[in-house]
Amino acid sequence: MNFKELEGKSQAELAGMLAEDRTRLHALNMKRAVNQVKDVREIREIRQRVARIMTKISTLKVQD
Repeated sequence: MNFKELEGKSQAELAGMLAEDRTRLHALNMKRAVNQVKDVREIREIRQRVARIMTKISTLKVQD
């Protein structure tokens, strides 16, 4: 997901997506700790997605 796909989302939708991605990231980090993750790139992609969502939320707060 890129930043332009987040443009039409409300702050509540973004917060839901953020919570979901953080939960998934936590689970992947736990699996990585015991060497159960096959695709470690997924962790990086989710971290980047979390950062994009947080950036969009902060820009919405500034605009209000």
